Amino acid sequence: MDHQAFASDLFHNRITRRQVLWLLGASALSAASGCATSPVGGGSILVGMSEDEEKAVDRKVAPQQFSQDLGPVQDAPLNQYLGDVGRRLHAQSHRPQMPYSYRVLNANYVNAYTFPGGAMGVTRGILVDLDDEAELAALLGHELGHVNARHAAQRQGQAMVASVAATGINIIGSAAGFGGLTDIGTQLGASALLSSYSRDNEREADALGQEYMVRAGYPASGMVGLQQLLVNQEKESPGMLQTMFSTHPMSRERRDTAKQLAETKYAASNGRDKGRERFMDNTASLRRIKPTIEACQKGEVAMSRKDYGKAEEGFRTALKATPRDYAANLLFAKCLSAQDKDAQALEYARAATTIYPQEAQAQKLVGVLALAQKDPGTAYEHLDRYDRLMPGDAGVTFLKGVSLEGMGRRQEAANQYAAYLKRTQKGQAAEYAYSRLRGWGYVK
Repeated sequence: MDHQAFASDLFHNRITRRQVLWLLGASALSAASGCATSPVGGGSILVGMSEDEEKAVDRKVAPQQFSQDLGPVQDAPLNQYLGDVGRRLHAQSHRPQMPYSYRVLNANYVNAYTFPGGAMGVTRGILVDLDDEAELAALLGHELGHVNARHAAQRQGQAMVASVAATGINIIGSAAGFGGLTDIGTQLGASALLSSYSRDNEREADALGQEYMVRAGYPASGMVGLQQLLVNQEKESPGMLQTMFSTHPMSRERRDTAKQLAETKYAASNGRDKGRERFMDNTASLRRIKPTIEACQKGEVAMSRKDYGKAEEGFRTALKATPRDYAANLLFAKCLSAQDKDAQALEYARAATTIYPQEAQAQKLVGVLALAQKDPGTAYEHLDRYDRLMPGDAGVTFLKGVSLEGMGRRQEAANQYAAYLKRTQKGQAAEYAYSRLRGWGYVK
């Protein structure tokens, strides 16, 4: 990329889509450390984080990942219900003192995940497929099992041993390249930190989850129902089965183990109420839009295959059923943008910002699309909103600099470029930022 030519095009408001795509990049930084006693078995385990560091990871990373998964569903009673079930379970866990939190996410894929300090997200895609509260308790219990056995901390300790020569370990960072229009920003969280649990980790989390749910008064058969759901998902829609279950396809084994424990060790629990009526009442608002969620799932699977015609069909079906669905509007905008239909994409991205103005991802997408439409003023406005909602995204800092430069606000652009360079000095974005600061006389 010719930096001077790009700067000239930006100044004259004639940047091309290729140049916009070139702009997009980001980085994420973090660090880790240790050895501890297992809170579950009491034996010595090697860990890479202290308990305080586990909590710090949650504070730093969980909001970013939850935002990547389109933020919490704006339904206070539903989130309250999820939290009530979670609190009933974690009170029976080995680490009840952890700062657990629970939210339903707008993501459509089938998953739940928890960060090391207990910040948990459950996607709407899995919640609408559960049959009763006992299955929900099994899902949350499994995730609590990972937190209580300190699996993320142990994996980080193993990484430290494997990287003796390294001076430091980056537990969550991964530098994103200059990729597609919808991939900008800091890629954090479940994909990097939580997606590589071993088979033994998954077995232990299942066992602990089943133990916690029985202690909390649920029938152990709820874990069998959950595992059967995963078996069915593997057959019917593997494209929507993510992180927690897909890394180690072993659902049949896990189902059979849960069934064996339910019929032997926990047999006395199976006459208990599964809480179906309570579950149905509390999830009714979400289950009403299940056709929308399923249509979004089809659209996302098609998008992953670059079958944009099929993807558009899925998102249009979703929007016909629920016109003001935040996820459907945002995903359709991304689908249109991937086909160079940026003007149309901008309409749906803007709609998403009016539906959930407090959610960050639509703000970022409007900013990027406005840059592509040669409107740096609107781009800056929305990128700045994103920055206030979700601070710390280096890629957005860089794009704010580009937007300000395009508006002729050189001093403010220089401040953004300098802030970006404090985060990272590598990559084409850093090269461009440095070239502008040098060209303007701020550095020699």
